[in-house]
Amino acid sequence: MTYLPTIAVLVVALIHLLFLYVEMFAWQTRGRNFFSDFDDNFFETSELLAKNMGLYNGFLAAGLIWSQFLAAPELQHSATVFLLVCVAIAGIYGALTAHKKLFWYQCFPALIGLGLVMILPAS
Repeated sequence: MTYLPTIAVLVVALIHLLFLYVEMFAWQTRGRNFFSDFDDNFFETSELLAKNMGLYNGFLAAGLIWSQFLAAPELQHSATVFLLVCVAIAGIYGALTAHKKLFWYQCFPALIGLGLVMILPAS
């Protein structure tokens, strides 16, 4: 048994906690660093929307963390796969509609985690 899938899932959760922080608490400072090609007015007018996105990213992180503590292996696997697929789809959609970087920051780590969860035995 290996802990690599669990580590990958927790890394994806940590990334989403970082998204939560930036979107809810540092949108007009750190958010500008990530989305550097957007104009300054964007960050002022979208702050409440960003806070909402941050909350959803926090829910994804919480779900991913929770999924690693489920006692039934089948339930743990199903919940983890579901949440990682949700993250990957959100990353693809974000890359297509908001910023291409989202593929690499959101979707790619989720796909790595999903691959590890699918091919390596649960620990």
